[in-house]
Amino acid sequence: MGDTYQIVKVAAVQAASVFLDREGSTAKACSLIREAGRHGAKVIGFPEGFNPAHPIWYHHHPATGAIANRLAVELFKNAVEIPGPEVDALCAAAREAGAYVVIGVCEKLPRTLGTMFNSQIFIAPDGTFMGKHQKIMPTVGERLVHTGGFGDTLRAFPAGFGPMSGLICGENSNPLAIFAMTAEGTRIHVMSWPNHFPTSGDPMRNRVSVDSQAFAQMSKAFVVSVCGTVDEDLIRKLQAGAEGEKFLRNPACCGGSVIVAPNSRILAGPMGAEEGILYADCNIELGVHMKLRHDFAGHYNRPDIFQLQVNRAAPRIYTIVGVEENPALAGHDDAAASTSKPREKTKRAREHPRPTKSR
Repeated sequence: MGDTYQIVKVAAVQAASVFLDREGSTAKACSLIREAGRHGAKVIGFPEGFNPAHPIWYHHHPATGAIANRLAVELFKNAVEIPGPEVDALCAAAREAGAYVVIGVCEKLPRTLGTMFNSQIFIAPDGTFMGKHQKIMPTVGERLVHTGGFGDTLRAFPAGFGPMSGLICGENSNPLAIFAMTAEGTRIHVMSWPNHFPTSGDPMRNRVSVDSQAFAQMSKAFVVSVCGTVDEDLIRKLQAGAEGEKFLRNPACCGGSVIVAPNSRILAGPMGAEEGILYADCNIELGVHMKLRHDFAGHYNRPDIFQLQVNRAAPRIYTIVGVEENPALAGHDDAAASTSKPREKTKRAREHPRPTKSR
């Protein structure tokens, strides 16, 4: 009888976050997850930086200006910790929906006051936190508030229908990142995109359609491309001026979510600038048909000529040694633990906490 492959209903949630409001954005995301679950979606994707916002103010304000600085501080104050209560709420909503969820967040490390990451969170249908992906290279204004992730979060995740993956915005046109996901065997890939691109560039929807179809052609995976959009609350708080507001209210500047099949054909969308949920049925067997022609991580490549190496060892910027001399230097919960053990057993290196590895 042989193997059988699932038909997986996917959803692209195109919506505006509750701008710079972590709790509000979490509640809105949970409501949208439940709605998509009621419509039968088994994979639900969200835009880039949905919780609490993407730093689009750098398209409208000087980087060192008062407005940009104030908004950046609010971004940090509302950034998401992983693990944390917002992640717990999203996991509960995913469990209620019975769906995989991929959602973009601005992430900060616990007990810190500075560095942030542009991340995707992956959640399983049983509500289990699967892991995260941190954008490896922030783009233009993002570099003012985000640092890049490392190879420890660059991977596909196991799902009931096979490997699934996600990349953020410009990563989806990075040839090496695309090949890495292809080599990991991704079958459904979620692209997370922001509210809009720089005011001097082409409309985001054009780039999204091109990258989505190109990724599908190269990987032979289904692509769920999820764009953000803007609302009046964001426009008011952004204080972008007359020209900026005119741009933000132009329906061509934002939106454009689309779902693409492994044969590069568009299954659903592109959407306009409106909020809504885009759905499509993905017959995983179509990937078999397409890889008979081109399997770029298999028979349609030359490993004797081309190889790609991914380094999953994240560097450590801060390491403490000789803890037994002053256990308090270990910091956090480890100091108390080290003082309760015999002295000879406490000699070990202490590393500065890094985000949980997503395996």
